[in-house]
Amino acid sequence: MTRRVAELEAELEAASRLLKTYKAMLFGSACEKARIVLDGQGSLDLGDLSAVRAAPPGNDDPMPRAAKPRARRNIGALPKHLPRLVHVIEPDSTQCACCQGGMHKIGEDVSEALDIVPAILRVIATVRPKYACRACEGGIVQAPAPRRMIEGGMATTSLIAWIVTQRFAWYLPVYRQAQMLAGHGLQIDRSTLTRWLKCAAWWLEGLYDLQLRAIHSHPRIHVDETRMPVIGGGNGKVRIDQFWAHGTDDRPWNGPAPPAVCYVHARSRSHRTISEQLGRYQGVLQVDGYTAYKGFEEPNRSSGAIRLAFCLAHLRRRFVDLHKSTRSPITAQIIALLGRIYRIEAEIRGTSAEHRLFTRQERSKPVMEELKALLDDTLLRVSRTSELAGHIRYAQGHWRGLNLFLDDGRVEVDNNMIERQMRPIGIGRRNSLFAGNEGGADTWAVLASLLQTAKLNGLDPFTWLNDVLARMVSGEVLNNDLDQLLAWNWRAAEPTAMRLAA
Repeated sequence: MTRRVAELEAELEAASRLLKTYKAMLFGSACEKARIVLDGQGSLDLGDLSAVRAAPPGNDDPMPRAAKPRARRNIGALPKHLPRLVHVIEPDSTQCACCQGGMHKIGEDVSEALDIVPAILRVIATVRPKYACRACEGGIVQAPAPRRMIEGGMATTSLIAWIVTQRFAWYLPVYRQAQMLAGHGLQIDRSTLTRWLKCAAWWLEGLYDLQLRAIHSHPRIHVDETRMPVIGGGNGKVRIDQFWAHGTDDRPWNGPAPPAVCYVHARSRSHRTISEQLGRYQGVLQVDGYTAYKGFEEPNRSSGAIRLAFCLAHLRRRFVDLHKSTRSPITAQIIALLGRIYRIEAEIRGTSAEHRLFTRQERSKPVMEELKALLDDTLLRVSRTSELAGHIRYAQGHWRGLNLFLDDGRVEVDNNMIERQMRPIGIGRRNSLFAGNEGGADTWAVLASLLQTAKLNGLDPFTWLNDVLARMVSGEVLNNDLDQLLAWNWRAAEPTAMRLAA
């Protein structure tokens, strides 16, 4: 009986810690979420703790941590590409008060202030005159009607591009956009706006497929998944589907792969689902510790061309959460060792893959070996049913993938790149509650992928999308030439295009 009571108390304590963690995630203030977990722990580039107190380097780590980058603001230096409206204010009189002679200009003071012209709704009337000959009975001459994105529709390409951008780049649901249009005297039903979104996705589906193939053409990609509520089955009930995210970004080592992401809607988050999405992909797959990815390491797998690189941030997060409740010296030591890895990464970010590999072999590898010895020794001394033992077994089970960054300078230490691209999906999901149906989820995946990639490449999403749709609808760019419309190519081909202001 006493043993049963102890077991129940242990279960209650574990549940209480879990509830406290969820409450902190949902209701905790930003300072609480980013509070210091260890004294002397520096500011690390992590998804869970983005701002912790700076500390001097330890005696065993002589290199100082990277300096905080200077904030990029437009204070006192407004962008030069913005149009200027010059308003000259002259004095009431330019005659000298003493001799009444004319005064000449000796200088001027110029001050700039940022202004805005709100969106203007207007009607474009396209007139096509008809001509006929009075002297004969020849045919009537009339210019052909320009192609429209929606034939016979009332919306121009620019209006649809604006609706799409507000929805999938800035997360404004269509019902709010309908309310905004109503303020201008336009009563447009939400279902009409939804059809416009679907039409835009139809036009852009080929570009989306090309972007996904471009991502899979690189030898290292990031993959993650998140839930997506969908109304399905015809019964009005909400089921939970999945959005898988495939991404690339070689900027940390100046590699060839541009920053890009593609979301793929699927019913399941199983190993079979991600295998079908990857097809015959060969290369490094940077992922978290989810079991669906472990199938790529099975010995009986026909294609052994995929190597898994696991995420140190996920491992660290486990011990951080445990340390918050236990304040164990073991978890503190583990977090400190992982902190040393991240300080080294901060120093070599932006250097070549060769330099990153050399530095990791020289400085990071001994730290990982020390961490492995600590984990193995600790597991022998703690209860196998404890939460700490579970986290250590997780590390041991993923150890090869967690160390892959030591043998490849192109590989990152974590999967934060793709996790950051899941935030727009989470914001849109919170604002819209669900995707509507399977078609709505597919539309969401196509449009969000292209607009988020445009933002990653420093483009204004509306400017890019408006130009892409206009060129596709007009026939200027055909299916065989879609490569030039990809966000990273479009910017190179259009050097005068407006980019997202720094």
